[in-house]
Amino acid sequence: MIKYGVMDVFQAFKKAVERKRLVRPGDKILVAFSGGPDSTALVDLLLELRREWPLEISLAHFNHKLRRTAARDERFVRTAAGRWKLRLFVKGQDVKAYARRKRLNLEEAGRELRYDFLKMTAAKTGANKIATGHTMNDQAETVLMRLLRGTGRHGLGGISPIVDGTIIRPLLGIERQSLEGYLRKRGLRFCRDETNENRRFLRNKVRLGLIPYLQKNYGAGIVRSLTRLASILQEEDDFLDQVTREKCRRLVMGEGTAQLLDRRHLSSFPVALARRCVRHFLRELKGDLRGISFDDVDAVLGLAEGKDLHLKKGLFLHREGDYIFLRDKTRPRRPYQYLWDGRDNLPIGEIGLEFQGRRIRKTKIREYLFDDATRCYCDAKKLKFPIFIRSRRDGDRYRPLGSPGRKKLKEIFRAKGVSVQDRDRLPVFLCGEKIVWVPGLPVAEEFKLTSQTKTVFAITRL
Repeated sequence: MIKYGVMDVFQAFKKAVERKRLVRPGDKILVAFSGGPDSTALVDLLLELRREWPLEISLAHFNHKLRRTAARDERFVRTAAGRWKLRLFVKGQDVKAYARRKRLNLEEAGRELRYDFLKMTAAKTGANKIATGHTMNDQAETVLMRLLRGTGRHGLGGISPIVDGTIIRPLLGIERQSLEGYLRKRGLRFCRDETNENRRFLRNKVRLGLIPYLQKNYGAGIVRSLTRLASILQEEDDFLDQVTREKCRRLVMGEGTAQLLDRRHLSSFPVALARRCVRHFLRELKGDLRGISFDDVDAVLGLAEGKDLHLKKGLFLHREGDYIFLRDKTRPRRPYQYLWDGRDNLPIGEIGLEFQGRRIRKTKIREYLFDDATRCYCDAKKLKFPIFIRSRRDGDRYRPLGSPGRKKLKEIFRAKGVSVQDRDRLPVFLCGEKIVWVPGLPVAEEFKLTSQTKTVFAITRL
């Protein structure tokens, strides 16, 4: 460990915020203030920086209500904010109850609630930066934890110094022991979180057991070495992300939850790049990659044609042909079937569509308003009622009007440009075992109007 004096700590802090552009003159900064040594040092260092730069600083404290001393810490935070003459925003919430309701562990639940509170408070106060007190030790612990869990290059990058241009971690380049020395020399008090001594949690096992063991047996500089590793991998990962985004321009189509992943082009990529492209696709679908594992990514790569894949966080993916996409309403399609005599209207509740049938005397064909998407005209004599209406099935085939032979529905859909999301919402009209019509496609050759047709049966989508 390299020991710093008061000015050394401040200069290291200032150098970090300048080099990575974490803080700029005129920023409005909301500090996540727990009352512990790291966040206390962070507030004091920002106040010192405010002597040189115009900054607006306010504090936010989230009470997890998990410890007996939580109320004591909140009182300490309020007193400290008053002494510094800084605005303070406090919120308490039952993290344990939230974790049960959302089926999360306590750490995940606390993190979600804490960051939601910080973001909402920043928006309310106009803060453009949210500062947290993560230190070099936190970075080293995170790298080791992820290594033990079998993470990849991105995970070994650890904690990012800046996220979305808003959340900043200015203390990642300073060891915790140096910060505590800084606080002692400055005469600043802070709180101790007793749960940090509980070895039931993996982070505490790493902090209290593994890192001291590595320092004793493999070198005292292990924390700095792990932090340097994380920094190198972050920079390389940023570059690879640029490459991935460029490659994904021809792999990922559409926007939001309607995006498609082109599996055919993906299969031509080296597996390392293909995995990154899948991660990019999943991030675009759900907004982040929390809960997405290496096995999930490989499962997407290996998804067979016509199969579904249920990932965590309610993601239902489906592959059809060359495309992988999110199932409508995040669930597999529900099969349905109806018998219809063609007289009354036909509502199909499963897909939210309704159809009308009517018999009309044939007139000149040019007088009909042909529109495959909303209506079809059949030779009524060739239909035997009741006709059968059902959801699409794998392997469905028919001969469209003017086609030399039968083709698979999915191939016709693709040729017609019917989106993969819409295909399961299109009902299949059948006479016996033969497909008559599917909205968006031509009527079947066998049921078309001819010069011998006397009565027309029209099916119209309402």
